[in-house]
Amino acid sequence: MGDPRAFLTIGRKSTPRRPREDRVHDYNDVYERLPEADLRQQAARCMDCGIPFCNTGCPLGNLIPEWNDLVHLDQWHTAIDRLHATNNFPEFTGQLCPAPCEDACVLSINDNPVAIKDVERSIIERAFDEGWVVPHIPESRTGREVAVVGSGPAGLAAAQQLNRAGHTVTVFEKSDRIGGLLVYGIPDFKIEKWVVDRRVKQLEDEGIEFRTSTNAGVSPTFEELKAGFDAVLLAVGAQAGRDVPVPGRELDGIHLAMDYLTQQNRRVAGLPVDEPTITAHNKRVVIIGGGDTGADCLGNAHREKCIEVDVLTRGQRPPDEAGAIDWPHVPLVLRTWPAHEEGGGRHFDLVITAFSGENGKVSGVTVAEAARDETGMVVGRAGTEQTIPAELVLLATGFVGPVQDLLLQQVGLSYTRSGAIAADSAFCTGDAKVFVTGDAKLGASLIVTVIADGRKAARAIDESLMGASSLPG
Repeated sequence: MGDPRAFLTIGRKSTPRRPREDRVHDYNDVYERLPEADLRQQAARCMDCGIPFCNTGCPLGNLIPEWNDLVHLDQWHTAIDRLHATNNFPEFTGQLCPAPCEDACVLSINDNPVAIKDVERSIIERAFDEGWVVPHIPESRTGREVAVVGSGPAGLAAAQQLNRAGHTVTVFEKSDRIGGLLVYGIPDFKIEKWVVDRRVKQLEDEGIEFRTSTNAGVSPTFEELKAGFDAVLLAVGAQAGRDVPVPGRELDGIHLAMDYLTQQNRRVAGLPVDEPTITAHNKRVVIIGGGDTGADCLGNAHREKCIEVDVLTRGQRPPDEAGAIDWPHVPLVLRTWPAHEEGGGRHFDLVITAFSGENGKVSGVTVAEAARDETGMVVGRAGTEQTIPAELVLLATGFVGPVQDLLLQQVGLSYTRSGAIAADSAFCTGDAKVFVTGDAKLGASLIVTVIADGRKAARAIDESLMGASSLPG
């Protein structure tokens, strides 16, 4: 530790956000960069704890105190080596992860935690700027071939690890671009798509083959995948949205959030969208669900110049600050993302009871205050109903597992009670050749968690194919 008292003398300084009156007019990254001198000071706040709870708070087990110290000492090249040792894609987590490592930081007990996420992103961007991120091509090939179905963060992490173990890897993606939700789901103002393309180029240069616009299950069929590859890894995500089955659900103008987000990302990229077209422009918008997906819809609605927008949440409003008893776990607190700062109403403790409409189109959302009946179920309290005007309703109420398309039907999988694909501790689905990873196995999760899961799945497949593995778990 260069300065053992820095955490006492230096306060937290986070990466600044672009002024909201500017950023709502474009889809560029919300965040700016901290000057290098400030970043090194922020890294110096790390106390190099005897037990670094940030490591265990991070699903990847990132070596956070090590690369904090290296940044403080101006040893950036070594810092990216230590960061890449545990994380294939620090630029993705540095922009999208909610930073459970910061919740676990010892400083957060009675002070603001170390700006771990900002330091992480600064390391990888410095590495790209300096040309330190280069392809790592395996010295030899094992003769084994692995198919990865799905190109989200879990699939890409597994593909890169398997390729580096010497296996020949082919990634099948049903969309026309590689990246899964990184490309068609998460808005550009949270991650610009050149960031994804930059990393995909590295993976291509390492020898990974990508096949886009390929609907596995149709062509190739599952039997063709099994015949052509030594192992098949399902990294298909968990994009089956949870519906709101109340009267009026059939009205036009009510859509699953992911359908809207995908269309909007395609529009921003200048690509055609499917019918029906979903847009918030010049409409009164209601978003049902107060999580990350709801915030993504909110930010897009602002940029589309909606008339007004309200976010409705069934749960109670969380407290503004964490209690000391929460540490080192992720606390239940009110999370305010940049989209919330840009406007819109935010309402809690509401149950959706019906949708109303005119001429077949939605015109309002009827809600009631949340209460519990004698069985403990959340219901609407009688006499508290009100209707909120809406010409577009977006259902951001979570996900119930992977879409059970033709491929998954052909495999003949088992599912958990939550809708995820069942697997054993070796990521195997029951068919010795078929493995599963990421949200498809875990349920909808954090980007840092699914990257970690993809790495572990790669090790399990390597062990299955070779009898042993030198890949990190």
